[in-house]
Amino acid sequence: MNEFLEVFQSRQGIFLEKIWEHLQISMISLVLATLISVPLGLYLTRKQKVAEPIIGAAAVLQTIPSLAVLAFLIPFFGIGQTPAIIALTAYGLLPILRNTYIGIKEVNPALKEAATGMGMNSFRRLARVELPLAMPVIMAGIRTSMVLIVGTTTIAALIGAGGLGDLILLGLDRGGDVNLIVLGAVPAALLAILLDLILRLFERTSAKAGFRSLVILLSAFALIAAGPLAFGGDVRKDITIGAKLGSEPSILINMYKLLIEEETDLSVGLEPNLGKTEMVFSALQSGSIDIYPEFTGTAIVSLLSQEAESNDSREVYEQAKKGMSNEYQMAFLEPMKFNNTYTVATTKETAEQYGLETIGDLKAVEDQITAGFTLEFNDRYDGYQGMKEVYGLDLGEVETMDPGLRQGAIENGEVDVIDAYATDSYMIELDLTTLEDPENLFPPYQGAPLLREETLEKYPELKEVLNQLGGLITEDEMRQMNYQVDYEDRNPEEVAREFLTEQGLLEE
Repeated sequence: MNEFLEVFQSRQGIFLEKIWEHLQISMISLVLATLISVPLGLYLTRKQKVAEPIIGAAAVLQTIPSLAVLAFLIPFFGIGQTPAIIALTAYGLLPILRNTYIGIKEVNPALKEAATGMGMNSFRRLARVELPLAMPVIMAGIRTSMVLIVGTTTIAALIGAGGLGDLILLGLDRGGDVNLIVLGAVPAALLAILLDLILRLFERTSAKAGFRSLVILLSAFALIAAGPLAFGGDVRKDITIGAKLGSEPSILINMYKLLIEEETDLSVGLEPNLGKTEMVFSALQSGSIDIYPEFTGTAIVSLLSQEAESNDSREVYEQAKKGMSNEYQMAFLEPMKFNNTYTVATTKETAEQYGLETIGDLKAVEDQITAGFTLEFNDRYDGYQGMKEVYGLDLGEVETMDPGLRQGAIENGEVDVIDAYATDSYMIELDLTTLEDPENLFPPYQGAPLLREETLEKYPELKEVLNQLGGLITEDEMRQMNYQVDYEDRNPEEVAREFLTEQGLLEE
């Protein structure tokens, strides 16, 4: 408990900011879902032939995985709150649409006939009789939609939309830090409960207040959502730098920012923790971000769908640089010194027990070994698929998991081997043994700034500024910096500034 309170106190400012972001995104999405679904539901009660297909289409939208929807929207709307709000609005349509339709349809037919007999046309009958009677059912649909939206908003953090999901992602990246995960997850649940109580009060009075209760509710939510806009919102930066999940990308983008703002007049914004390779690269292509640190091996294997033509780091860089320019009109600047290649790691106890020194040694005990691999590693040729072909492995049990959970799994004995990166901080913390790769399956992975060529043409000074990092940062230095962020809870910007100052690239 004391540890949780320390985490809360150290992050109190950002915690309040994330709650407000979460509330804002949720309210905008709920208001939009209501404004779309209620009129559409009312219309469908008068056009019953198309009612079932349209309601069915809304149901299909809700079955699509939220992460897939977000990834699909990035090329069209970029990263940030816009695609998140569109996706959440789509997820919130069905409960409101269905309840609106059912609520109107279940109004007593005798009351409808009586209203018609009094000379009311269809619109007046709807406004004065059907809608007031159906309001409790409609409000119940809005409550259901609200709970769904507030819960799903946490995943919007993967595309830089903010909210309490940022704290959950940070906790996962820190090896499953329970305190950070709780700090993000519990307030999200409490927020859903609080809003549900508010909506329940409106639901109880909606039969008497009728449509006015819905107007008042939507107006209040709209004011909450629009609050930050009244103060001008964020100012667009000249350059936006993005990053994948993890301490290492966060440190590197802070280095980029510090150098650019030190040596140019450009303003720089950061978008850390944007998810996996494909999502961040899509954001770069769409122009949502202008730069992000990418690895040469990843560019060749994942983005160019090629194999490394050499194991020489410089030749791999040149292959990646040429390929990214030809296929995507992307510029790869000079790489740093460290090689953050994939490695297969295990505990010293497991290595001694089974006599493991190389990846090939796993063949003799493949039926006794449980592997914990990330989804990305499990699916890549320069990963488990290549291990199966090059080393003839067919491990008896492979558990796929989030990158941040691997160290906890191997520390707790749930798995015997994991995929890791050479500079991962938990390699120090857990004193893991890496298995040699004598067949050179894993190509060199040197980090370098990747940006669109048009960005470099617009800001040519970026090349000289960022190339100062070329050839700097050894594997041990990067590992130690990652350790400071992950296990000593230092700020990535502070760690980045300290390194650049020591290198003489920033003034003290």
